[in-house]
Amino acid sequence: MATKDEVLTGLADIVNEIAGIPVEDVEVDKSFTDDLDVDSLSMVEVVVAAEEKFDVKIPDDEVKNLKTVGDAVNYILANAA
Repeated sequence: MATKDEVLTGLADIVNEIAGIPVEDVEVDKSFTDDLDVDSLSMVEVVVAAEEKFDVKIPDDEVKNLKTVGDAVNYILANAA
């Protein structure tokens, strides 16, 4: 099971790879859309990559609830296999 820091680091790597956002800018209190400028298409890619990396399923109706990096980290920690 991954720790919160491991999930955050993994998400930062994913966001960096997909959206070109510097890893150090991806923090738990940052909004994907407002702070990190992740558009809806990139968010889908982030979700797919996170599902593969953390062995978790994130249903489409849950994605809209993942407003911040912290939301995503907490969802992954709560639902990872």
